[in-house]
Amino acid sequence: MRDLDIAEVAKQSGVPASTLRFYEDKGLIASHGRHGLRRQYPESVLDRLSLIALGRAAGFALDEIGLMFATDGRPQIDRNMLASRADELDQTIRRLVAMRNGLRHAAACPAPNHSECPTFQRLMRAAATGRLGARGDTSGTLTATPSRARRKSG
Repeated sequence: MRDLDIAEVAKQSGVPASTLRFYEDKGLIASHGRHGLRRQYPESVLDRLSLIALGRAAGFALDEIGLMFATDGRPQIDRNMLASRADELDQTIRRLVAMRNGLRHAAACPAPNHSECPTFQRLMRAAATGRLGARGDTSGTLTATPSRARRKSG
């Protein structure tokens, strides 16, 4: 396995050298030393950077990503942490789908005024009470009445 200098790692990974130095300061990656003024990394740092990028894309904080590595540097990922993040993403997706559907309805609503549209009024109440896209609504079309959530078409 060959060593790569910081410029090569930055070029191959797409991660700026300043970020590589920051990751090293955080203990996420480690250099083997320097060749002149340039830090040298094992080629395996590219796989580690890919895992860091995957964790960042999934919304994990750098400290959480740091916990995904064993002391020997190999990945050691807590499956419960992954399941929990997947649940959070499901909740975000439901909320975004409900918001998208509400916006589409508002854009195409046949009512002369949005304040006259019962569906739009339910959507506003759902948003105000935090029930827009609430758990249990798999279609993303959850609307709310003041007392409970229910599905509504149209």
